[in-house]
Amino acid sequence: MPSLEEIMQMAQNAQAELQKAQDNLDKIEVEGQSGGGLVKIKASAKGRIIGVSIDETLLVPAEKTMVEDLIAAALNDTRAKADQAAAAEMQKMSSTLPMPPGFQMPF
Repeated sequence: MPSLEEIMQMAQNAQAELQKAQDNLDKIEVEGQSGGGLVKIKASAKGRIIGVSIDETLLVPAEKTMVEDLIAAALNDTRAKADQAAAAEMQKMSSTLPMPPGFQMPF
């Protein structure tokens, strides 16, 4: 069984790795879309919106409500993909850390 000092060192290493993984999330880009690609949203896996693309065929005053709905749907799609990318990155990070038996990371 590891000593208290070894456990504390493991915890500090885990915290440093977790912070590094969190910082990397802002470098991972995902793209969500709606309307068959008429509206696209790019974001980081951390959830920061990087860009919005709206097909010019939608830029008609009569289509305002539809465009608003498509933007909301694209944002939701992007958020889901960002969450998925973040979870995958956190899982990858946690699998490389040496943990004592039964130790669970808080995610």
